[in-house]
Amino acid sequence: MVPVTKVFNDPIHGHIEMHPLLVRIIDTPQFQRLRLIKQLGGAYFVYPGASHNRFEHSIGVAYLAGQLVKGLKERQPELGIDERDVLCVQIAGLCHDLGHGPFSHLFDRAFIPRTRPGTNWKHEEASLEMFNHLLESNGLKVAFTENHLNSDDIIFIQEQINWNPSTEARDQEWPFSGRPREKGFLYEIVANKRNGIDVDKWDYFARDSYHLGMQNNFDSTRFLKFARVCEIDDEQKTKLICTRDKEAGNLYDMFHTRYTLHCRACQHNVVNGIECMITDALVLADPHIQISGTGGTLYQMSTSIDDMEAYTKLTDDIFQQILRSSDQNLKEAQKILQNVIDRKLYKCVGHVRPEEKREVKKKEEHKLPAEVATALKIPGVQFSPEDFIVKVVHLDYGMEEENPIDKAWFYCKDNQNQAVKIPKAQVSQLLPERFKEQLIQVYCKTFDKDSVKAAKKHFEKWCINRKFTELRDDDDDDDTAPEGRPKRQRQ
Repeated sequence: MVPVTKVFNDPIHGHIEMHPLLVRIIDTPQFQRLRLIKQLGGAYFVYPGASHNRFEHSIGVAYLAGQLVKGLKERQPELGIDERDVLCVQIAGLCHDLGHGPFSHLFDRAFIPRTRPGTNWKHEEASLEMFNHLLESNGLKVAFTENHLNSDDIIFIQEQINWNPSTEARDQEWPFSGRPREKGFLYEIVANKRNGIDVDKWDYFARDSYHLGMQNNFDSTRFLKFARVCEIDDEQKTKLICTRDKEAGNLYDMFHTRYTLHCRACQHNVVNGIECMITDALVLADPHIQISGTGGTLYQMSTSIDDMEAYTKLTDDIFQQILRSSDQNLKEAQKILQNVIDRKLYKCVGHVRPEEKREVKKKEEHKLPAEVATALKIPGVQFSPEDFIVKVVHLDYGMEEENPIDKAWFYCKDNQNQAVKIPKAQVSQLLPERFKEQLIQVYCKTFDKDSVKAAKKHFEKWCINRKFTELRDDDDDDDTAPEGRPKRQRQ
């Protein structure tokens, strides 16, 4: 019996047809696990619609990856794109997020750094390990062979999921093994390391905006229609994915959409406060949680990343597992999670966007809670550094201080095979001059009103000490702030 495609009804992309091999991957425990990991982590505790998971996002990325590579194949047969290329790109899109832990980025950006300091672990490397585990534990290598995919194709998929070349590979003229230089443009579809213009972003822009109830100003269908592979004028005649010159403004909209989503949802001060609480609870619970892995070996949450069998069992459900547990060692963690449910949240006592010259350096961040705690002496009030969380958020267009469009290539109507650059000034005179800023949010862990009021004064005095000149606050009802406090700036 010849396997047939399956149709998924997706709220973002409509009816999606999936190749039988993709369906085989979807129907594994390692992929089904993604149903239990929220796409936006703690944002669901603030935005009632943000209930979507990594599962549906991954299917959406696979679909868009297929649309882009199939469009290139049809429009430019001279590129030599074959069905193996199409299938490999789709599989990479489907599996690119397999390695996310509980509450998505909370796990690798907050929990792991606190429980395993010095470990430079990212979810991308877990995605690669989970993909390999998925193939082995479900016997899917046979299915790959049946679909005419060989060892080079598996390497190609692995390189798209997490490309971390050895020093020797970096020194080579062409560091990839899965596909030759002539097909190097295929590496730009799922995760574009050159400029960040990729289908992963296109899906989460549309999906996150839809579930958050926000407007998405970027239309990926236009990019799909205009996408072409062109040669740039270098020694290797490198081939890159380009779009029409008239679409440059649309790409600026794309990166502004990314920035807006981060500001309004991912880095919302209540969302970040809740994620700080969940992180604190997970850190407290970590020594007392046991997860069975390969051969029955027991792992903690923080060490489960070393064994994919154990890690497969770790999802957002850990929140409820801790709450339901009768283990007395989990009482403190349970109290924090119950406070999240009861809306007794860490209070954001202020947030500020410092001028570029006053931005906090990475090496200073660990000192900041102590700075806030000692910024002011109020009779009868005594704070310790442990009473404060100072979260330093970096907001940008995806490439820190660089303009990602400077790394994008375009083509003109009169010459559709030659890649050209479009200077920012040629697109518009009203585009941003800077592409990176810092947002600092200060939280107080105490709940009584007097302590919160005093914590706000500490925050304001700390801003004065740091010479942060523009403060933003949501409730400016306190007329007893320290003398000389900076002017507040309303939105």
